[in-house]
Amino acid sequence: MARVRSVYESLLPCAPTPFTLTVAGTNGKGSSVALLDSILRAEGYRVGAYTSPHLLRYNERIRINGEPAEDAAICEAFTRIERARNGVSLSFFEFGTLAALDLFSAAKLDVQILEVGLGGRLDAVNIIEPNAAMIASIAVDHRDWFGDDREVIALEKAGILRAGKPAVIGDPNPPKSLIEFAHTHGIAFSKQGLDFGYERIDSGWNWFGSGLKLDNLPMPAIAGEHQLLNASAVLQLLHSVGQQRPVKESSIRLGLETVKLAGRLQSIDGPIPVLVDVAHNPQAVEILADYLQSQYPGKQVHAVFAVMRDKDIAGVINPIKSLVKRWYLAPVPLARAASESELRAIFHELSIDDFESGFQEAVDAFELAKTNAQDGELVLVFGTFPLVSEFLAHNPRLLQR
Repeated sequence: MARVRSVYESLLPCAPTPFTLTVAGTNGKGSSVALLDSILRAEGYRVGAYTSPHLLRYNERIRINGEPAEDAAICEAFTRIERARNGVSLSFFEFGTLAALDLFSAAKLDVQILEVGLGGRLDAVNIIEPNAAMIASIAVDHRDWFGDDREVIALEKAGILRAGKPAVIGDPNPPKSLIEFAHTHGIAFSKQGLDFGYERIDSGWNWFGSGLKLDNLPMPAIAGEHQLLNASAVLQLLHSVGQQRPVKESSIRLGLETVKLAGRLQSIDGPIPVLVDVAHNPQAVEILADYLQSQYPGKQVHAVFAVMRDKDIAGVINPIKSLVKRWYLAPVPLARAASESELRAIFHELSIDDFESGFQEAVDAFELAKTNAQDGELVLVFGTFPLVSEFLAHNPRLLQR
């Protein structure tokens, strides 16, 4: 991180840092950033949002007031970084983070929202001192980096928290290591289910926190009951910075109703409905399985699937395997992607024989799944971001929903 900081200081030596909200988490951080962005813009603030990965265009990672940065602006930022780095080695993600910070610095923002790419402590976005920070959830992912220990993973994510600055823990069951880290470092934090929380009601939901209660809020426009966990933590984060960036209840309601985020439990209606989701770790797939059972009860599922080999692949498959009639192993042309032979071996270990393989391209898997699915059945496209990207590229109207 010292490398990135040195380039940042050379790139923007005197520029003031915009008011910053930093968001980490195994799952939910993309949804949380989208909710923050939507609510703050509904209030009239000028907002920059940096997220990763993208689905169709790199520009999606750097948004200013809801609009992706232009090609020319990003290229000019890269040129400035190249001049400023003076031979310092930078990764792809670090280049992109610096480009976002460069563009945000010039955009006269009221707020910049930075999504952590991986972990937190050593992530490039952590060179910025946040005015407040949020950890959406803590689960096992990226096993090659952090292993299978939630206690260790939590400490990596805790690295974004700062003494004297508001901290929000959206996970209702955080590891002890996170709580101990906060106490040891003098970090005052708010915890989901203790200091703030929500209750579901027929017409929407109620939120409570720090002596404040908001009743009958609309459901977030991003599908899934689990989004209430994210929305609840987002409201607490906004409440914690209410002195510096106040938000009216009417803006909260409008932001919840108008938030957009592609690739998360998104559906295409039709005789054979299609559901698309970027769930790629066990916790996210458990949420996906619950959603299938509540929204598509009894439907036979044809699952188009791809995943990276550093994931707990058996752990990803197990929560949903009882719901899937037939699997379609889609190829993803990335070195990190689990190969067909690797997936076939795991499927056999799990005693799953109903799968199709041997596709040249992912689109071939999509087409066969749609052909095989009968009226009343469902096609599910899930797993790694590149697979969902490929599907959306062939169904661009889904991005507009």
